[in-house]
Amino acid sequence: MTTHSTTTNRRIATLTGFKPTGELHLGNYAGAIRPLARLAADEHRDVYVFVADLHALNGHPDPAALADRTQRLAAALLACGLDRPNVHVYRQSRVPAIARLAALLSNVTSKGLLNRAHAYKASVAANAEARRDPDHGINMGLYGYPILMAADILGLDADEVPVGADQAQHLEIAVDLAQQFARTYRGQALREPRALVTESVATLPGLDGRKMSKSYGNTITLMADPNVIKDTIRRIVTDSTPPEQPKDPDACTLIAFLRAFGDDSTIQEVETRYRNGTIGYGETKALLAEVIEQHVTPLRHRYERLRAEPAALHERLIEGEQHAARRADQVLTRAMTAIGL
Repeated sequence: MTTHSTTTNRRIATLTGFKPTGELHLGNYAGAIRPLARLAADEHRDVYVFVADLHALNGHPDPAALADRTQRLAAALLACGLDRPNVHVYRQSRVPAIARLAALLSNVTSKGLLNRAHAYKASVAANAEARRDPDHGINMGLYGYPILMAADILGLDADEVPVGADQAQHLEIAVDLAQQFARTYRGQALREPRALVTESVATLPGLDGRKMSKSYGNTITLMADPNVIKDTIRRIVTDSTPPEQPKDPDACTLIAFLRAFGDDSTIQEVETRYRNGTIGYGETKALLAEVIEQHVTPLRHRYERLRAEPAALHERLIEGEQHAARRADQVLTRAMTAIGL
């Protein structure tokens, strides 16, 4: 499983992306952005973070809305600890080599591989359940999504990609295509990335106890007004156990949030009071709102400053895009040379 040659002084390149489909929520932050910011604290690592605006086109978003969501997402990412010299935030669409590499990769991608992609299979299954044509509502952007994702990864010469269970297949396909490219053209133009699994990453439940997801409508918006966050926390579903009755902290959504954002002493105190039956859900929700607001306030302030200075935000993106483009151009040149173009 060898890849393009490396040198001992080569900086590790970590890559991930976020689709601009709406506001970031606390689950995005705790599960992906905060762990990435911790990785970025290592100055010997280069972190590439792209706003996946090309991937967002599958849903035919309103152009003005897409542009606004892209700016908001970029500002939020920078505000959450990713505004560092070794972090390169860029818009996917502004790195032309990515789309060009995707075109090259499509020629070594079997239809069977794309047929097994989770998003495509889920759409086909939904059509079958609704007794529609299997390809109803499926465009080539959705069907070819894994190829563009592979180009995102391979095009930046990434060493590692943070993955959760729902992204693992994209990385596996990228590795498959790098290997198929090497077999076809007898070279090592494309580096095979590895999965980066971060220990102790919080997976937050939503308001209803299911995984926090925009599709479930159970999220808490990261950069929302403090009063909005407080009101949303009040809506977290709990059972009818009275305050004076012992409760299992491991089975409570409120404690899951507290463990993600509270300090050790606060968590320990509340868990003890849960087991002793000396605290109710109302008091816990009020405390949780304070804990989350204390954590989010500095992030919100940085976000608002970035949003208030669009020219500065634009310049920060341009810097990231120029850096990413130079790196991607080198990979594209290797791939084109291997092919004979």
